[in-house]
Amino acid sequence: MAEKQKTLDGYVKTENMMLVALLSLAIGFLLGVVFTVYRSGSSAPVAVTQTPGQPPQTSQGMPDRSAEIAALEDETVKNPGSASAWTSLGNIYFDTAQHAKAIRAYEKALEIFPNNPDVWTDLGVMYRRNQQPEKAVAAFDKAIELSPKHEISRFNKGIVLLHDLEDMQGAIASWELLLSVNPNAKAPNGQPVSEMIKQFKAAQ
Repeated sequence: MAEKQKTLDGYVKTENMMLVALLSLAIGFLLGVVFTVYRSGSSAPVAVTQTPGQPPQTSQGMPDRSAEIAALEDETVKNPGSASAWTSLGNIYFDTAQHAKAIRAYEKALEIFPNNPDVWTDLGVMYRRNQQPEKAVAAFDKAIELSPKHEISRFNKGIVLLHDLEDMQGAIASWELLLSVNPNAKAPNGQPVSEMIKQFKAAQ
């Protein structure tokens, strides 16, 4: 008779636990394939390598951009009402993995000009990197509200729902809406989103 493992709710057969573990590994493999988020205004994806429960890892060996940062910080002091200055500062903080500072800069930009879906999307990416997934989804939703055909925000929303909030159904729904905007949409690794959805549905 198979050994039994005690749980709070009773007993689960060991072989059943192994099956659940294998399914989790399969889903984890799929996550590894698509777990990349896009930055707005660029065709290049912003790749993130992460294991469940661990913070995102950033690229190492980034070039020194302190002079650029200082110049942009000075620009926002001189022109605090310039949305473009705050956005540029947010972008360089984004590029140098200074998540909290990027968030503050993007929020300043959006206080001045709140109708920029690209800034909302990049703010969402920074929220996610700063371990604030609910705020990330809200930012992506705002980008979609402003620009219903904004593909990057729809894709990124699915990634955050799937991995950070463990809402596979919500992620699939987000990507299906992306396909309604662009039936040929692809993940950053080149995989068609339609195929990606099929894989996740099969893993359920």
